[in-house]
Amino acid sequence: MFDFMDMDYDEPGESIGSGPYIPGASECLRCGMCVSSCPTFRLFQIDEETPRRRIRTLSKLLVENLQVSADELRHLDNCLQCRACETICPSQMAYGQLFDQAQAQLKARPGWLAKSAFKLIENKRWRTRLMPLLSVYLKSGLQKPIRRSGLLKKLHLADAEALLDKPVLQALAACYPANGTLRGQVALFTGCIAEHFDRETLQAAIKLLNAIGYEVLIPPQQGCCGAIHQHNGQSAAALIANNISVFNALDVDAVLHTATGCGAMLSEYQSHDDLAAQLFRQRLYDINDFLLEHWPDQLQLTPSTLKVAVHEPCSQRNILKNQAAVYALLEKIPGLSVAALADNHICCGAGGSYMLTHPDNAAQLRVLKQHIIADSSADVVVSGNFGCAVFLSADQSKIEHPLQLLARHLAD
Repeated sequence: MFDFMDMDYDEPGESIGSGPYIPGASECLRCGMCVSSCPTFRLFQIDEETPRRRIRTLSKLLVENLQVSADELRHLDNCLQCRACETICPSQMAYGQLFDQAQAQLKARPGWLAKSAFKLIENKRWRTRLMPLLSVYLKSGLQKPIRRSGLLKKLHLADAEALLDKPVLQALAACYPANGTLRGQVALFTGCIAEHFDRETLQAAIKLLNAIGYEVLIPPQQGCCGAIHQHNGQSAAALIANNISVFNALDVDAVLHTATGCGAMLSEYQSHDDLAAQLFRQRLYDINDFLLEHWPDQLQLTPSTLKVAVHEPCSQRNILKNQAAVYALLEKIPGLSVAALADNHICCGAGGSYMLTHPDNAAQLRVLKQHIIADSSADVVVSGNFGCAVFLSADQSKIEHPLQLLARHLAD
């Protein structure tokens, strides 16, 4: 499953066929570009917390079959998988693939909490049954006494519970008809928890797509993209196969995603059936790209004098590489002031499940990003990834998806 490319080569720095490239120590340009872009180096300021040292650990694991020390594994595990190093490296290493392959090879055994989380991610019926219980918990006033009791910390649930928001219990419809003349039909990927916790973004996406003439299908059989599993050394094969099967069965013009974290995973789908995976990827679009490409000239948005700062998630900057589409879309709102958030190349700390598995590191990175947000003096901060928005919104004014801002400015 995780052997995306042939790893059978003899030494670091030498690849066979289309295999990923691991720069050897002598081939490192020592430019320092990967170091300055690495969030963990920003925190710890030691060479062990740099991409080039992690590449040596990956080489030992995947190529040289050497023993790796506990310290080397700890520093490797500290990686947020933001892939900023991959984007900037002159030697063009395939860091993301190498990291996932190493995780799979290490075959770490998850604890009870991680196992439960993986099962919930995999099983939509279980998640659906859990949501009413979460809703009751949040409404009942039990949060404060349970937090004070220390029970959540003992169960290692405090960090996850702190990010909880009221879930939406009603399922999305299977089909949302277009407004006016029908231009086409698209399918919307909703992921594992967005349907319950990021409903505003999904509704905004549907509203915008309907406004530009597209009918939106939401197949209920779809599931998690598999990113959490794959990046934590678990098999995502079943999740990948399910989504490929579900969306390939639809006669649609495109399959759209709203969360860049999911989109990054979807865009790199591999399968035992190469043709099916290729068809899936061919029809896959980030919704910002799709809206920009199909926006009707006659569709005007209402003006605004707000100052907007754009947070660029790592999954968007380093994998999808389509952050320019967000700015182009927002510029369709007359009078809106749009600017990039400073230090967008440094991860905010969310990192998928990293904010839960490495809460101390993640919290420090969040503080750095929140200071930057405060210094921006922006009226609104937008982010294209649900996980980043939730994480950064803790103890901070709400950060929303750019689609929500666009949808509010659709003329009635």
